[in-house]
Amino acid sequence: MKKLKGFTIIELLIVMAVIAILVGIAVPSFRAIQNQAWTAKAQGDIKVIKMACESYYIQHAAFPAVTTPPTYQTSLLAESPPMLESNLYDPFGGATTMYSYATSPNSKYYVIYSVGPGGNGSATVSNAGIVVPTNSPIWISNGHE
Repeated sequence: MKKLKGFTIIELLIVMAVIAILVGIAVPSFRAIQNQAWTAKAQGDIKVIKMACESYYIQHAAFPAVTTPPTYQTSLLAESPPMLESNLYDPFGGATTMYSYATSPNSKYYVIYSVGPGGNGSATVSNAGIVVPTNSPIWISNGHE
């Protein structure tokens, strides 16, 4: 009688279990690395927007108006020459969510922020330039940081 060569069901189940364990270890690590990359992108983008807002202020003696939805970037794009090359989108907010922008009631200070890794961050800025972040946004301001 000829002996058949191949793997038993037990051997295949063990291999599948080992693969599942390795995937279970790799996926959370990948997610952490992805969040770090998105955080770095958000920090870089909001610095670019801050510089564009400061340039806008130099030309107009006022910061861009706060509108809903946040089309302040449209004002920066419409300048001649444009202060931004294109709209910048929040990696934590989805493909069509722009970075949020708010000014103080006296319009002297502003805050630009990403919703952050939790996806629900926000920030406000007072007339004294003090930023009050909520739910861990990534933010930058011309006020007190």
